[in-house]
Amino acid sequence: MTAIKSGTLFGVGLGPGDPELMTLKAARVLSSAHVVAHFRKCGRAGHARTIANAHIRGDAIEAAFEYPVTTEIDFRDEGYVSAIRDFYAASAASIISHLQDGRDVALLCEGDPFFYGSFLHMYDRIKATHPVMVIPGITGMSGCWTAAQAPITYGDDVLTVLPGTLGQDALARRLRDADAAVIMKVGHNLDKIKAALRDAERYDDAIYVERGTMPGERISRLSDLGDCAVPYFSIILLPGGRGRRIA
Repeated sequence: MTAIKSGTLFGVGLGPGDPELMTLKAARVLSSAHVVAHFRKCGRAGHARTIANAHIRGDAIEAAFEYPVTTEIDFRDEGYVSAIRDFYAASAASIISHLQDGRDVALLCEGDPFFYGSFLHMYDRIKATHPVMVIPGITGMSGCWTAAQAPITYGDDVLTVLPGTLGQDALARRLRDADAAVIMKVGHNLDKIKAALRDAERYDDAIYVERGTMPGERISRLSDLGDCAVPYFSIILLPGGRGRRIA
């Protein structure tokens, strides 16, 4: 009896949100994949699924993995760690079952698959036993600084990428030394991030971007934002080029 050849897991980078910023390779893989998998919050379609919609074949099997906890819970909390570990293990097992039956699985990834994101947890669990191919995508931060018309680095500027989940002192220390910076995972961390920017004397340089390249895009100076709730997946930019621009 001939063994069934394993399917391939494709980590499909979809870009920052605008479907037209998806690569041709990503669109081609999506149009041929037997199974389309994606992560989402409970009861939501999910940004990744919305971006990819036009390219998914009509007879594709869909596997939607719904997060058991939200990003508002501290990622160091033991309850969070335990729940999310079990969730990723179950998600990987579901993907593996399709691969073992010879079906290719396209796992949708906002931005780039290797830049933060849940794909990394599937990659770590599956790469040793099944073929995995990764299709890079334009990162969310690249889409945001382009939408804001904010050139991010000049000359020999060093770009620093920071998660807003860091402590205030750690954020401020790194921001003081940064030529240019991107702060991700803003959400309920906004007040802490503002305080760190003030500590680093960079507050007035900061640009806030929400839903960059997508419908509902919002761009403003951070100092003009006021006191309001913002999404977790918003971004703050500190453009470089201070003293490095050649007129």
